[in-house]
Amino acid sequence: MPKMKSNSGAKKRFKITGSGKVKRGQAFKRHLLESRSKDRKRNLTGSTLVHKSDEARVRRMLAAQN
Repeated sequence: MPKMKSNSGAKKRFKITGSGKVKRGQAFKRHLLESRSKDRKRNLTGSTLVHKSDEARVRRMLAAQN
């Protein structure tokens, strides 16, 4: 049986925290920023957690890594 492979795109986008939750970066901060307010742009900085309903799917993509 060959080894299981983790999804290469998912490896770059998600991290598992120490408590076991899945961390992700915020979207919508790449371009077309002049129409957005400073507050909105600032709130998109940093990371957040993956929603509970999507967590199992992300973990499956990272399965071979952890």
